[in-house]
Amino acid sequence: MHGTASLKRTPLYAAHVGRGAKMVSFGGWEMPACYTGIIDEHTAVRARVGLFDISHMGEFLVAGPNAEATLNVLLTNDLCKTSVGQGQYTLLCNDTGGIIDDLIAYRVEPSVFLLVVNAANIEKDFTWMNVRTTKSIVLDNLSDQMAAVALQGPAATNVLPEAQGIPHFGIARLGILSQQCWVARTGYTGEDGFEIVCDAGDARTLWSALLERGQPFGIKPCGLGARDTLRLEMGYPLHGNDITEATTPLEAGLNKFVSFDKGDFIGRATLSGQRTAGVKRKLVAFKMTDKSPPPRPHYLIYVGDRTVGEITSGTQSPSLGTGVGLGYVEAGVAHAGTAIEIEIRGRRFPAVVEQKPLLKRNI
Repeated sequence: MHGTASLKRTPLYAAHVGRGAKMVSFGGWEMPACYTGIIDEHTAVRARVGLFDISHMGEFLVAGPNAEATLNVLLTNDLCKTSVGQGQYTLLCNDTGGIIDDLIAYRVEPSVFLLVVNAANIEKDFTWMNVRTTKSIVLDNLSDQMAAVALQGPAATNVLPEAQGIPHFGIARLGILSQQCWVARTGYTGEDGFEIVCDAGDARTLWSALLERGQPFGIKPCGLGARDTLRLEMGYPLHGNDITEATTPLEAGLNKFVSFDKGDFIGRATLSGQRTAGVKRKLVAFKMTDKSPPPRPHYLIYVGDRTVGEITSGTQSPSLGTGVGLGYVEAGVAHAGTAIEIEIRGRRFPAVVEQKPLLKRNI
């Protein structure tokens, strides 16, 4: 593929190519977009089970007696509320409350935390955190030594019965196929499932074995295309699109992941001001109400003749059979049920602001 020489490759790159995956550039990595087709893979995850390579994600280990206190200054959520074996969705903000990254922090020992961060932000996150930690903290970037896969779908526990005792957002150290892995009951699809972090050298064996184990349950290897349609149906934000350093957690509707009662943290002053005064724009989920071409990022959102916002993520939803997306709109029109229009190729198509998730799941 032309122009991909500088892209990083995960330990599963050869396995993807061997299965005929269409490879694309994503966050500095060469990743599978799809194997058999986005709708095919999306449907497998919603109805049965799918397996994703998420080895491009970053893993940091933070350890030491002050690990919790240090992370509580760096991150918006309150790690005091987690016990060993629990994870927490949280945000890394800059001094003005802009979102540097969103991540999951797992407490794996009383004073040891595993952070899973976004692929494109690994170096930036690590540098930001490193210059703001004390000497009594060990902060290790393990991203190059680790690989990770996501097993997602209602049949995930059939494929990985040894992990069925892990609670939602829990994490455990398990032996899977004679390999020691971190197994978390988390995901980016809205389905039940697991994210499994292993040594990079074990990734090929684990990938092949899980696909083999999943065969009786209709497992499919899945690419970034299905990952995007699945997360959009749930209204989950994508860093770089829906949340950036120019947006705050309160504008993005992520208020419940900001703990104002834990003491000071980076970005608190701005966020506290927004909480008091209110925000001028909000990230909303929407659904097209008529047949239309798929909504895409940067398309304008209208109410009447007024531009009220812009799409940040959009796609055709395989489960709902219509266009869906996320976008920032003026706070006054950000409530569910508001009729809006999306300008697509010079024409306006009707849509409606919806509550998240767009697709209701029972997990």
